[in-house]
Amino acid sequence: MKRAGQKLLAGTEAPGTSQTSKKQKTGLCGSGFGESEPCTSMDWGSLPHHVILRVFQFLTLVDRARASSVCRRWNEVFHIPDLWRRFEFELSQPATSYLKSTHPDLIQQIIKRHADHLQYVSFKVDSSTESAEAACDILSQLVNCSIKTLGLISTAKPSFMNVSKAHFASALTVVFVNSKSLSSIKIDDTPLDDPSLKVLVANNSDTLKLLKMSSCPHVSPAGILCVADQCHGLKELALNYYILSDELLLALSSEKHVDLEHLRIDVVSENPGQVQFHTIKKQSWDALVKHSPKVNIVMYFFLYEDEFDAFFREETPVTHLYFGRAVSKAMLGRIGMNCPRLIELVVCANGLQPLDDELIQIAERCKNLTAMGLGECEVTCRGFIEFVKMCGGRLTQLSIMEEVLIPDSDYSLDRLHLEVSQHLGRMWFPDMMPTW
Repeated sequence: MKRAGQKLLAGTEAPGTSQTSKKQKTGLCGSGFGESEPCTSMDWGSLPHHVILRVFQFLTLVDRARASSVCRRWNEVFHIPDLWRRFEFELSQPATSYLKSTHPDLIQQIIKRHADHLQYVSFKVDSSTESAEAACDILSQLVNCSIKTLGLISTAKPSFMNVSKAHFASALTVVFVNSKSLSSIKIDDTPLDDPSLKVLVANNSDTLKLLKMSSCPHVSPAGILCVADQCHGLKELALNYYILSDELLLALSSEKHVDLEHLRIDVVSENPGQVQFHTIKKQSWDALVKHSPKVNIVMYFFLYEDEFDAFFREETPVTHLYFGRAVSKAMLGRIGMNCPRLIELVVCANGLQPLDDELIQIAERCKNLTAMGLGECEVTCRGFIEFVKMCGGRLTQLSIMEEVLIPDSDYSLDRLHLEVSQHLGRMWFPDMMPTW
């Protein structure tokens, strides 16, 4: 980059230069068709502050620092508080990570000069304990901050889970106590605990709207119930199923709560047969939907086939279902019977038994279904056509692996894609790779 006062385009000409050659030397602005005006020379140092600020917002921290040395005006913009409202710290060990780590000297400069400006902060760390501990050290120094959004993102496990619970809780408490206006928190796969949640609630109960805390094993149902009881503006919540309870759903359904917009639930089992999953009562689900009729209830299942017994035996208002492991025909049959609000269904694997009857039942009873994905399953072409015919044009997303479809005496794959396209009202082909 050139310093202020220098021209990036040539603007001088030899005496006697013709108008035509002048245009050739200065260059033309435009598409090249018809008449165009010649480009004028630009003094980058005289750009308005708001334009330079917009450019800086697209630069990495290192590039910002380099750009700030172009001229005095650019250096002034480098220190405008608006530039430091949103920032992502990247922390990694160079020998084991692809992340480009934020330089420690620049981190200290940010903390010294701009800690009180930071409002939207995230920490992206690799799998090393050293990187996670470095993130905690930075959090501990944000004593003058007024953060509204905080995200702790691990690109790979275990990361934050290897940090001592005391160190992590101490660092997080600094932010919870000093911010006073936290509205969005994403802290999955961390040693967050109940006392930390109580500090969060005590200082930010009036502002918290989004809390994502899946895979936080030190949080108990009592801890998340404390959040539900006190944070009346909560609109989005993500957690593990073991924390979900009838009491929690009823707390989120009380008159003092705003309508919940998203409830995301991870149902995960690492060891087959080791977890006994509890059942949520139909009355509790009904209370939540009555209070928040437009709520999206999203469930991600990573279970083994013999662990589904507690689910969908009664009507359940789930809207989005994702099955990451094999799920039985019987389970899919229950979904067709008891999930009338279903909008999206993804089945990554089932087995070698055709799912024709189950899909037709889902199409018949789940009138809101608009998205379907099937992976390692089997469906006859005739059954699939019937499913699509019943759903019609409301299927805005249909991702079916080609191997799923079994040709029969009525339909080849070529004829199938033409008829499915006709029912959907758009061109459709089976997928070679899953798109969900």
